[in-house]
Amino acid sequence: MAELVFFTGTMDCGKSTLALQMDHNHAARGRTGLIFSQHDRAGTNMLSSRLGLATGAIEVADELDFWEVIVERATAGQHIDYLICDEAQFYSSSQVEQLARVVDEMEIDVFAFGITSDFRTELFPGSKRLVELADRVQVLQVEALCWCGRRATVNARVVDGTMVVEGEQVVVGDVATDEVGVVEYEVLCRRHYMRRMTSHAARAASPTPALLPFDLDVCPLPPRPPLLPITQSD
Repeated sequence: MAELVFFTGTMDCGKSTLALQMDHNHAARGRTGLIFSQHDRAGTNMLSSRLGLATGAIEVADELDFWEVIVERATAGQHIDYLICDEAQFYSSSQVEQLARVVDEMEIDVFAFGITSDFRTELFPGSKRLVELADRVQVLQVEALCWCGRRATVNARVVDGTMVVEGEQVVVGDVATDEVGVVEYEVLCRRHYMRRMTSHAARAASPTPALLPFDLDVCPLPPRPPLLPITQSD
């Protein structure tokens, strides 16, 4: 039985690397697949990982209809066994539903890869629909780490060196524009996300900026109210 599987995790947990590995493994066994991606760091029509691996892909534009693409290719005689869909968080809810239809009605495996929530800790529409419809949701076991060494669970957006929690949901990182500035992303643990403490801010607050202050508590929580004196009654 074909499946719709959603592989998810924070940035830096190896999603795109796994997507490339799965394509290699299936192709090595004689299966034929198509690769899709959107807003990849290497540019359009590409699927790339931070390890330096890359391959060509079909760019998922807003108007792309997965069902129509697969039906058109099948009608032309192309046999398709599976789809690799990277950066699936950027897909629309309708496109995710199209992928589910491809699985159910054409018996084609769909392996989707993407992060679940954005820099505001809110679900991406594509990820939300995948969680709702997928046969399996698999959280990747490779843990990304916050600068403090804890497990990172949140994707933070940094603009011109400052963490932000407002703005457009989709902004490609490692770019500079007049409207936005230099946009970067960093994975943080929940504690340091809530304290707006990126690695840059931690270094700035450290007495030895060359090292990250793992034990430095530079953003203390609000002071607790004073305790009332305990009186002993007769």
